[in-house]
Order: sequence, then structure tokens, then C-alpha cells
Amino acid sequence: MRGRLLSQAASKEQEVLGFFNKQKPKPAYEGPPLDPKWVRNRNDKFFRLMHLDPVVEGLQGLSGVYVIWHSGVKPGWVFVGRTNDLASTLEAALDDDDIMEYERNGGLYVTWSPILKESQGGVVKFLHDAMKPKTPNPEVGSIKDGPINVIIPKRRGV
Repeated sequence: MRGRLLSQAASKEQEVLGFFNKQKPKPAYEGPPLDPKWVRNRNDKFFRLMHLDPVVEGLQGLSGVYVIWHSGVKPGWVFVGRTNDLASTLEAALDDDDIMEYERNGGLYVTWSPILKESQGGVVKFLHDAMKPKTPNPEVGSIKDGPINVIIPKRRGV
């Protein structure tokens, strides 16, 4: 009986201490931009969203940060986000009218980086603030971590 009471008391103590040990938001990273090694195809070009096969590229269950933009006369950033499954998220983007409306502006392109989960929020916050995508990500407002300065995707030689 006494062992069970001690066990219950220890459990209560952990609950109380757990309340005070909540994970604090990570501070902003303000050093030189980190290179997330944005993924390119075998021709060293970014993927065209319409032609990407996420399963063939091995994106099922892969967590990371992704960026979608359109090319054309006035290229622009369309969306930036994070996901636990890049394959299903990029397939869903093909059905998202807010994103796909920019396909006619020179085509939609995508890249991603398998950034550690604990850093994804800060990277998304930085990219969203820096790029100001045409389709805002509502999740960004709830990210408590500070922004993490990373290199923005760009063509080689630019």
C-alpha cells in the first residue's frame, strides 16, 4: 500500500514539475544564413510542381520545409510551409486553388529541405517573413520560435 502511495505521489510531483518545465520557444537565429541544401532534380534544376511524382522522389513520410513559387514575367513566391509528409502535402497542393491559380504565370516550381523538426517552425517563420508569399500560411502566426535565417532558394549562378 505504501509503495502505491509513493508511486502516486511521485506521479503527481512529475505532473506539477512538468507544468513548469514546458518547452520554451527557441530564440531567433541571427547569424549568417544557414544553407538548408534545397533539393533539385538530377539536372540541377528545381522541380516543376505539375511534373513532380512525390512517390518516385521518395517523399512519403519525409518531414521538411517546402517552398512553392511561380516563374514568368513577374516571378513570385506562392507558399511556404512545413509538413511531416512531403508527398501528401505536395499532392494536396495540386488540388489547392489558391496555389494552382499561379500555374498559368509561367509554371509552379517547388523545392524542399528535410530540416530537423525542432527547427522547422523558425525556418518557416523566417522564409514567410522574408518572401511574403502570395498565399499566406495561417500557421505562421502560431509559431512561437524565433526565425532562423536560411538561404532562400535561387537559380544557380544568380
